[in-house]
Amino acid sequence: MAQAVALGRSALGSTSPNPAVGAVIIRNDRIVGQGHTLPPGQAHAEINALRQAGPDARDATLHVTLEPCCHHGRTPPCTDAIIAAGIRRVIYAVTDPNPRVSGGGAAALRAAGITVERQPTPEAAELHEAFAKHVVTGLPFVVAKYAMSLDGKIATRSGDSMWITAPPARARVQQLRKELDAIMVGIGTALADDPQLTARAADGAPLPSDLQPVRIILDSSARTPPTSRMLRQPGQTIIATGHGADPTRVAALQNAGATICAFPGPDNRVNLTDLLIHLGRQGIVSLLVEGGAAVLGAMQDAGLIDKVYAFIAPIIIGGARAPTPIAGNGATVMADAQRLPRAAIEQIGPDWLITGYPTREDC
Repeated sequence: MAQAVALGRSALGSTSPNPAVGAVIIRNDRIVGQGHTLPPGQAHAEINALRQAGPDARDATLHVTLEPCCHHGRTPPCTDAIIAAGIRRVIYAVTDPNPRVSGGGAAALRAAGITVERQPTPEAAELHEAFAKHVVTGLPFVVAKYAMSLDGKIATRSGDSMWITAPPARARVQQLRKELDAIMVGIGTALADDPQLTARAADGAPLPSDLQPVRIILDSSARTPPTSRMLRQPGQTIIATGHGADPTRVAALQNAGATICAFPGPDNRVNLTDLLIHLGRQGIVSLLVEGGAAVLGAMQDAGLIDKVYAFIAPIIIGGARAPTPIAGNGATVMADAQRLPRAAIEQIGPDWLITGYPTREDC
């Protein structure tokens, strides 16, 4: 199952809105076939593993990260192919979260005389957490990412933020951008940094368009310059505006290649919930929110963050006016603070990464 999870992870970012599944077929204690989900409309993980195994699939055991599908979508049901190949035993980690078909794949396999077992693992659950939220709610899974110093600063008092973390942590961020479907920042970050917001290879070159996350800018008044570097990068850029953005600015951004979508909210801010609903309908399963502090604060206040990646560098910046990663209204009393009871910590080069799932608990 660990190998199946690794195969699934290698497909993250290329399969949406389908889940990135991994599958391994074992016969006589030997791997005879393995595969992962291909882009939409192409073969699922089980099919690729069966094709590689060929006749060796008969009487073999299939390990798969997600319950095999039993319904027609862009491709035929995987259960039909598993049954036809003569697989004797199927072990899956995560039950299909789609309420319309959940449990149906396992039931179909058992009805055909195949032994079916569920062996859940936390790694497989994490692999499919974004798909699970999207298929149940229609909304993308929201990941908040920031890097800060030991004293909780994301830049100096002059605004300099290059770089807080070392290259290994920045490489992990590039991996996140590759794995998730979209990346979002606010207009403050766009104006201050003129970022490319691309997923890049080890040599710094942008990945092809089909592997780029959708770029999303929260820009209620359409202040993004048409000359922004992100508009010259491969992939799609969506600029989310409020009500009454200047038509001349909107036209200039459209001419520069941006897609403009209006989601008017209070005080002419972007309505974040309406934006997430729209992104979910576009097949965006996962969203990486990189800041700045105002955007992360608004997402935090609205309870829209599903997971946090906090990179912490062993440096002290200081300064009362140096910015912190999350603004917004925040908690009034400690009992209202958002906690991460399922947090994990990992050292990456000289820096540390804390990952967790926010929840509110009474103290």
